[in-house]
Amino acid sequence: MKKMTDAGHVLSVTESLCPYCLSKIPARRVARGDEVFLEKDCPEHGSFSVPVWRGRPLFQSWVRPKIPADIKVPLTRVERGCPFDCGLCPDHRQHTCTAVLEVTGRCNLRCSFCFADSGEVTPDPDLETVRGWYQRLLDVGGPYNIQLSGGEPTMRDDLPELVSMGRDMGFGFIQLNTNGLRLSREPQFLEDLKQAGLASLFLQFDGTQEEIYRKLRGGDFLAAKLETIRLCGELGIGVILVPTVVPGVNDHNLGSIIDLALEWLPVVRGVHFQPVSYFGRYPQPPSDRMRITLPEVISNIEHQTAGRIKIENFRPPGCENALCSFHGNFILMPDGGLMATSRHDPARQASSCCCTPELAVDGSRKARKFVANHWSAIQLLPSRQAGSCKCGGVEQNEQPDSMDLFLERAKTHTFCISGMAFQDVWNIDLERVKDCCIHTVSPDGKLIPFCAYNLTDNQGRSIYRGR
Repeated sequence: MKKMTDAGHVLSVTESLCPYCLSKIPARRVARGDEVFLEKDCPEHGSFSVPVWRGRPLFQSWVRPKIPADIKVPLTRVERGCPFDCGLCPDHRQHTCTAVLEVTGRCNLRCSFCFADSGEVTPDPDLETVRGWYQRLLDVGGPYNIQLSGGEPTMRDDLPELVSMGRDMGFGFIQLNTNGLRLSREPQFLEDLKQAGLASLFLQFDGTQEEIYRKLRGGDFLAAKLETIRLCGELGIGVILVPTVVPGVNDHNLGSIIDLALEWLPVVRGVHFQPVSYFGRYPQPPSDRMRITLPEVISNIEHQTAGRIKIENFRPPGCENALCSFHGNFILMPDGGLMATSRHDPARQASSCCCTPELAVDGSRKARKFVANHWSAIQLLPSRQAGSCKCGGVEQNEQPDSMDLFLERAKTHTFCISGMAFQDVWNIDLERVKDCCIHTVSPDGKLIPFCAYNLTDNQGRSIYRGR
């Protein structure tokens, strides 16, 4: 965050919040060269400028309009306006894709960065409360994809019961957001989760070097995380690696994370990068150099994979706001080559005066289906079972130029790379909040956009969490 300097070129206007008083205030997206800043003015606390986009792909090539979805069963009324009426309110513009259920506030780590500021010893929601959350999701249009989160959800011994309950109530895709430490030590607990119907792990995985874990998580945890991946391979649970990308800590390691993920394909189905956001718990208020934007993550991936993965292999999202995320889809071929099946043409998009609007509701439906299909485990033939070979199951007699081979690999060796930039009080853009499709179920059963739920002011005070 910094004080405003030269005027720059105003690309568009939106609304934001003051980091000090949380008042809703006007904001502008301002271009200076190939950088875009969110700039805003609070009558009491002054003007602020925060980088939200740096470099390629260019901002103008990434923005894409959507026709808003209609919230058919709003749970709150519009009184103060976004983000103070979440529930969802009638003005929200996107359906739920993933519903986050926080089943505990307890944790077995004390990380430097934690959106939930986990670790408080508070009672876990009981089974009937969680059942009520599932039912609320069904009442408002579900079933949706479910992510069980926390805190660290594996702190609950009855976690398999929560998974089984959700499956019995009709939720087909249930994922666990976890650091994986207990799972690496207790294979039976992981097997119980699998038997209950767990489809996928959203595994905290910040790098391939122990020093990264010491700085971000307070210990040497790489071996435990690799053991969790191995066990998931044996049991048939899909794994998505989830690095929190912190400048100066692990932003140099993105290519290595992808390389490791590919070694574990098809157990590991992809990598989901999350540029660090400053809400919940973080060491100090952020400066501009403490931020990394989505295009910087994409550019680092291209550079650190020596062009094996290219900037144009990544596309804007079809579900949430375009400024929130990116995704790219690939197929790992037997010779080790990556065949991209997604493409974005930044030059063509940037030069176009308009773009055909997409239906937000279609984006939500497609995103739910994609995640359920591509983040779960692949069902392999016995000769290609994950765990028997940590090299993708390559057979020497396969011919890389065979169409049959391509179709077969498309079934067994797809790989996705994505990223999502969560917002904090300094860079929050209320247009993005209105388009959010990742909704946390609050203790009283409301659906709150993820960034709004976790938002804290400069003193750590929240709008929703804990209230």
